[in-house]
Amino acid sequence: MPAHGRTRPLRADARRNRDQVLDAALRAFSAGGPGVPLEAVARDAGVGIATLYRHFPTREVLVEAVYRAELGRLCDAAPALLGRLPPAAALRAWMDAFLDYTTAKRGMADALRAVIASGGDPFAHTRKRMVAAVTSLLAAGDAAGTVRADVDPVDVLTGLAGVTLAAGEPAQRAQAGRLLDLFMDGLRPRATPPGRP
Repeated sequence: MPAHGRTRPLRADARRNRDQVLDAALRAFSAGGPGVPLEAVARDAGVGIATLYRHFPTREVLVEAVYRAELGRLCDAAPALLGRLPPAAALRAWMDAFLDYTTAKRGMADALRAVIASGGDPFAHTRKRMVAAVTSLLAAGDAAGTVRADVDPVDVLTGLAGVTLAAGEPAQRAQAGRLLDLFMDGLRPRATPPGRP
């Protein structure tokens, strides 16, 4: 529900305008930080500034909405990936999506700090939603026998955060992919050594 309290669903054109503003704001805040003129965001979205303010009455509301939209895309990707890929491949693809998400969040860091300074809490539901997404991916992998049963979803998220820190810049994306492949190898069931039951 938008911050100004609308409870009715948006019309299709209003929803399209809102989504275009969110996409344009993500690009703008990621590239230019929190000080990007909102007129430039509206122009990039192909809407008027009044339309932007109708959906997002303040800069802080817009920044928080962008962050939540990206979080939603990431978490909603888990069931979609499981619907079209084998569980281990879905988990690996979700890891790539996680890197995209954290890259966007890093680019928005200054904008998010401004929201927090003004009293907002854009991270309130982040951990719970991410743990739920990873849990579903791990459970599917366990059921298929392609992911170890003893993997803690919080450990997976912590490991992914480490990969992002180690190789999070766009120029290091190939290295990040290699690290994720190594990480996936550690999540696979262990083979029983010869001579052991």
